[in-house]
Amino acid sequence: MTHFLVTGVSGLLGLNFALAVDGKKHQVTGVANTAPLTWATFKNVEAELTRPGAIDDLIDTHKPEVILHCAALANVDACENDPALARQVNAELPGAIAEVSRKHSVRMIHISTDAVFDGSRGNYREDDETNPLSVYAKTKLEGERAVLAANSDALITRVNFYGWSAAGNRSLAENFVTRLSAGKEMMGFTDILFCPMNILDLSALLVEVSSLNLRGIYHMVGPEAMSKYEFGRRIAEKFGFDPALIKPVSVNDSGLKAARSPNLTLSTEKLRAALGRDLPDFAGGLQKFYDQYRRGYPEYIKSLA
Repeated sequence: MTHFLVTGVSGLLGLNFALAVDGKKHQVTGVANTAPLTWATFKNVEAELTRPGAIDDLIDTHKPEVILHCAALANVDACENDPALARQVNAELPGAIAEVSRKHSVRMIHISTDAVFDGSRGNYREDDETNPLSVYAKTKLEGERAVLAANSDALITRVNFYGWSAAGNRSLAENFVTRLSAGKEMMGFTDILFCPMNILDLSALLVEVSSLNLRGIYHMVGPEAMSKYEFGRRIAEKFGFDPALIKPVSVNDSGLKAARSPNLTLSTEKLRAALGRDLPDFAGGLQKFYDQYRRGYPEYIKSLA
C-alpha cells in the first residue's frame, strides 16, 4: 500500500485520482485550500499550502510516501489577468514543495502541462526546447524548473486529460456533453491538436509510475492525436448527440485572451519504454467516460463540493 498526499484535491485531477485510488490497495489524504469535501470517501483536510511550514506540518501529521502535486492556477485566461498569483501558485509553490519533499525523503510527482511548447511543429520529446506562449504555460515551466532545482529525484509529468469535475465545467469533454445534451451549439477548434487522456487512465498510470522510481520529465498523454473539433465529434458520436452542433472554427476567431499553442502532440516513447507497454487508447478512455455518465457519476462528483 502507498500513501499519497494529493494537493488540489478539490480540482479535476486531484479529486478523480483520490476517488479512483483510495481504498483500492492504496491510501489518499487530500489537501485543498477550501472546506473539506463533505461526502468524500477518502480523508481530506483544509490547508493553505503557501503558508510557511504548512507542507512540513502536513508531512509530519499524515506521513505520506508520495506527494502528488496537482494544485495549480489552471484557468489560462485567469492567469493572464493575474500573473503574480499565477507565478506564486504555479512556479513558487511547486519549488517549495519539492524542497520539503527532498528534506523529508518523500517521493514527489509534479503535474505539469503540454503547453510548455509553442506548438509550432508537434510530436515533442521531453528534451525538446520549450517555448511557452501564455502566462499559464510560462509559470508552469518555471514550476518544472523550480521542482528539479530543489529535488532532482522528483518526477514531472506533462499531461492533457479529460474527465468529470465537481464544478461541472473544468474539462473540455464535460463542456461538450453539457451543451450538446441541451441541443446547444459549441465551437470546435480545427487548428488546435492535442493528445487527450482519460483521467482514470492517467490516475492508474500515476500510481504505476510512483513505484518505478522514475525521475525527471515524462510525457503522460494519450497515444492518439486529434483536433479539438474531432475530439468533440468523437464525444458526440459516443453519447448519441448531434455532431452537427459542433461548429468547426479557428482558435484565432474564438476571442480567447491567452495565446494557445496550435500543435501540442507529444511523444510518449520515453514513458512507453519505462512501462514496457503501450498506453491506454483513446477509444477505451472515451468508453470509460461514457460509462461514468450512464452510472450518474457526474452528479455524484458534483455532490462532493
